[in-house]
Amino acid sequence: MGKKEKGKPNPLGEVSRDYTINLHKAVHKETFKRKAPRAVSHIVRFAQKNMLTEDVRIDPQLNEAVWARGIRNLPRRIRVRFQRKKKEEDDGKGKYYTLAQYVPVDSFDNLKTEITKQQ
Repeated sequence: MGKKEKGKPNPLGEVSRDYTINLHKAVHKETFKRKAPRAVSHIVRFAQKNMLTEDVRIDPQLNEAVWARGIRNLPRRIRVRFQRKKKEEDDGKGKYYTLAQYVPVDSFDNLKTEITKQQ
């Protein structure tokens, strides 16, 4: 008799999470002219890892917040809201995509990851 495999439940669903990303650590020892592009790609990799989606879309306000002080002088930390959403079209990269949005905060003290289910 064969071993019965238990079907694991689908971990994906529409969810929204707020993260604080330390950009200073991500672009340490990076050439000046590559800092902002590497920070944006770090945000994309962070979203892919934590939200389990390949397709990550950066909101224009988030891009402007990273690039606000130029290519060299990045903010040390940035607060980002990742929303995993269901795709309307099927392009073969999965059923969900992640939308990354900028969340302005006054201080980063005592901020934790906040998870909210979307209805």
